[in-house]
Amino acid sequence: MFWTATAIFVIAYAVICSEKIHKTKVAVFGAALTLILKVLTQHDALHNIDLGVDWNVIFLLISMMIIVNIMTKTGVFQYVAIKSAKLGKGNPFTIMAIFAVVTAVASAFLDNVTTVLLLAPVTLLIARELEVDPVPYLITEALASNIGGTATLIGDPPNIMIASKAGFDFMDFIVHLAPAIIVIMVIWMLVWKVVFGKRLHVREELKARIMAMNENELIKDPALLKKSGAVLGLTILGFILHGFFHYEPATVALMGAATLLLLSNEEPHHILAEVEWPTIFFFIGLFIIIGGTVKAGLIEWLSQQVINLTGPTKESMFTLTVVMVWFSGIASAIVDNIPFVATMNPLLVEMCQKVFGATDPATLQNPVMLPVWWALALGACLGGNGTAIGASANVIVVGMSEKAGHKISFVRFLKYGTPVMFLTVFLSMIYLWLRYYVLKF
Repeated sequence: MFWTATAIFVIAYAVICSEKIHKTKVAVFGAALTLILKVLTQHDALHNIDLGVDWNVIFLLISMMIIVNIMTKTGVFQYVAIKSAKLGKGNPFTIMAIFAVVTAVASAFLDNVTTVLLLAPVTLLIARELEVDPVPYLITEALASNIGGTATLIGDPPNIMIASKAGFDFMDFIVHLAPAIIVIMVIWMLVWKVVFGKRLHVREELKARIMAMNENELIKDPALLKKSGAVLGLTILGFILHGFFHYEPATVALMGAATLLLLSNEEPHHILAEVEWPTIFFFIGLFIIIGGTVKAGLIEWLSQQVINLTGPTKESMFTLTVVMVWFSGIASAIVDNIPFVATMNPLLVEMCQKVFGATDPATLQNPVMLPVWWALALGACLGGNGTAIGASANVIVVGMSEKAGHKISFVRFLKYGTPVMFLTVFLSMIYLWLRYYVLKF
């Protein structure tokens, strides 16, 4: 069973990375093989939280997609983009910086793929009006979405997976990761100012054209906007307080999605049809494949290798923290960060069992373990910026830009993304060292 589970995992991983076959097809087929070859039983796959599908992650994603799909009908995202451009007074770099901040903030509370999907068309429109190359803007938004999404539990799928496995709540991510992301954003924008500040120029009459746009015309359904804004606000409040009321994040999100479906006049068939079902089934298949490796003992073996390499103890895991943030960052630049985190999660749980002798929530959130979890989150989310295939948002931006006639080559994205990846991972390492090993708070 060990070699069967390992073979399924390695082959599926390799094919996903090659992008020769759609990753959802690979994940679902790998999951089916895991079941048909009896690496896992169906009960293991569907009902065992340690081996099978994490339904908290699945329903959180589905629910948030429903809320965003309904909000899309209002035109609010396009309104925000045009409003941002006007706030920048038509200055090309100021617009780039504002778009980056808007994207980062939106990605902290919405799915980052959805955020770039909504903002990219408007970015193309503004770039056309200003007669500037849209590629730097689009790549900047992709990078900002991955950085901003790191700050919260719901901002990036790896965080959802880490929270579900380790028992973190919404406020844990705000307290431990948001400060790092704010510092990283500020430093990144200062670097970007040096890189692009003098390279982006437009004529005054083109700036005037942007200022003449009427963003209010983009709001298509004011009544629905009020309803969806209220529901989204209450849902985010629910995420903040869910630990206090002992609700799972998926329960809060599902209530928000159900409420907005009820209040809106949208047909459920149309809204549900727009859910990213390929992504959902990719997660389901991946959970089952990873569960097979856990049951077969592969994760336990990998855990032992990590322990032997870094020597974590009950007193300190500093070496493991440093190794984890860099390994996660570089690995996530090469492969999708979702399967990477799905692999690392049970590994860290197994390691916790070996070091502390327990895997209950209190042990998993032991102060010695905390920086390791945050190193995984920071590395996996920020590492996705390294290449065009490192994160789903990158793939979306590259595809939309090419469709609009502005091809972004793999190498061109690399020139933007890789330096940002190394900068942000380095800053993350400094943050982890200062906060948890020097200042210790």
